Amino acid sequence: MISTVTGTIRSLSLDKLVIEVGGVGLSVLINPPTSAGLTLGSQSTLYTSLVLREDSLTLFGFLTEEVRNLFELVQTVSGVGPKVALSIMGALTPEDLARAISQEDTSAIERVPGIGKKGAQRMILELKGKLSDLSSGATYKGHQPPWREQLLSALVSLGFSPKESDSAISYVVNDLHGNDQDPANMELSELLKLALASGKSSRG
Repeated sequence: MISTVTGTIRSLSLDKLVIEVGGVGLSVLINPPTSAGLTLGSQSTLYTSLVLREDSLTLFGFLTEEVRNLFELVQTVSGVGPKVALSIMGALTPEDLARAISQEDTSAIERVPGIGKKGAQRMILELKGKLSDLSSGATYKGHQPPWREQLLSALVSLGFSPKESDSAISYVVNDLHGNDQDPANMELSELLKLALASGKSSRG
C-alpha cells in the first residue's frame, strides 16, 4: 500500500488535507494532532495507510510511522474501523494508549469518542501484550506489495471499482501461484493484461 507521501500541503483543516505530489493533489484524512503539526504551503512527509472499501479508497495520514502503525493495529480489534481508529490516535498518544492497555485503564480509553466501556474492555483484551512491538517499526495490517498497489490503482483508473479490482488481482495471483509464478517478478503491463481479462470475464 501507499506507506509514505511527500509533497506540498495545498489545503489544510482539522480533519483533512490535500497534499500535492508530482502535480496531483491527494486528499488525506487526518486528525487534529496531525493538522497541528503541519503548515499550509510547506513541504511535508506523511506516513499513510490506504483503506480499501467496496466503493472507495481512503488515505489516512500521520506525522510518524509509530502512530501510523498503531492506527493499523487498533483496527484489528473487533468493531474498530478506520474512523474510530483515527479518533483514538487523536485522543491518545501511543504512550498513553500503551499505558492504558497495560494497566487495564478502561476510563482512559472511554474518553475517545465512539468508544464505550465494552469497546474499551475489548481493546484491552485484544491488544494486551501487542503494543510493545510498535517500537520495532512492525507493520500490523500487512501493507500490500508495490506491484499490487500499482495494479490496483491502474484498474481503478480504468473504471473498475476497488472491489472488482481486488477480486481480479486475487484471481490473477492465485492463478500465477498455481503455475509456480511470482507476480513480483513480472512486468506491470503483463499483470494488468491478466487482471483486465479476469475482470471482464467476472463482469460477464
